[in-house]
Amino acid sequence: MMYQFEKVKKFFLKEEKRDGLFGMEWLTLLYMGITLIMVFVWWHSVNDPVQMVMARVVVTGCMGLLLLLYRYWPSRMVILLRIVLLMVALIQWYPETYEFCKHFNYQDHVFASIDYEMFGYQPAIEFSKRVPSVFWSESFCLGYYAYYYMMAATMVYYLLMEYNRLNWAGFVFFASFFVFYFIYYFLPVAGPQYYYKAIGEENSLHYYFPETYHYFASHTEALTIDIKGWFSQLVVGAQEIGERPTAAFPSSHVGMSTVCMLLALAAKRKWLFWAMLPLWILLVFATVYIKAHYVIDSLAGLLFAVVFFLLFSWMFSCWLKRKKNHEA
Repeated sequence: MMYQFEKVKKFFLKEEKRDGLFGMEWLTLLYMGITLIMVFVWWHSVNDPVQMVMARVVVTGCMGLLLLLYRYWPSRMVILLRIVLLMVALIQWYPETYEFCKHFNYQDHVFASIDYEMFGYQPAIEFSKRVPSVFWSESFCLGYYAYYYMMAATMVYYLLMEYNRLNWAGFVFFASFFVFYFIYYFLPVAGPQYYYKAIGEENSLHYYFPETYHYFASHTEALTIDIKGWFSQLVVGAQEIGERPTAAFPSSHVGMSTVCMLLALAAKRKWLFWAMLPLWILLVFATVYIKAHYVIDSLAGLLFAVVFFLLFSWMFSCWLKRKKNHEA
């Protein structure tokens, strides 16, 4: 046991010299710059704009401090801290999608109608009714909650197992996340749990999907899932803390978990892919089961993930070639 501890300690403290910022850090700075402009544009209509500005100042300051620390202690431990900072910031910025998208008319009536045309009913209503057991409720909630751990596991894998490809994996991961956020800013879709609550489930069952316009800018009431177990309570708790009527189309849960699966599939060792596969399958179904998304949201999340993975991998490759040519 002591030998294994020393081995892990030596691994994390191993010197890893790298000049400058990772691609994911440059992307984060770019994202903060663009959204900072958006905060100033909507200064009088967003909730607590000062806090939004200060959050970016704090993240930028922490990035600078960690980069300075890395100059004096160039180790994988410090790189891990740099990645953790960026991922925590991602979670913090999720509620901000609501602050921006609420300025536009919500489009839930369009996506609820698409689901009805595809199935002849509302899957987000019928799914949980047709599979009401505690076993399936807990299984789907386990998959939905595992989303956060899948993302962390993917980034840690590349840090520990394939460090030479960490910059690529981080670039693809964060670029995908930020583009999802920008879609949410300008395409407001609250999701079934909010839309059904607003219009009433009876209306949605009878093919009546009225427009809500700016209703969700001042109404955040949602349908709650039946709490039947530990994982269900975890999901409900997470939703109470950070969920807002926003970010339904395309599903970032499906999209980003699929990006992680593609990164895991591209790894030299496939064990992470196979380990996450059951959780990913449960997650995809869970998005509809707990009424977080319409089916079309989840399908779009799959499609967007594949497109983003290929697009940003290509962009990173082009950037790397240009950098090498410039250095030569």
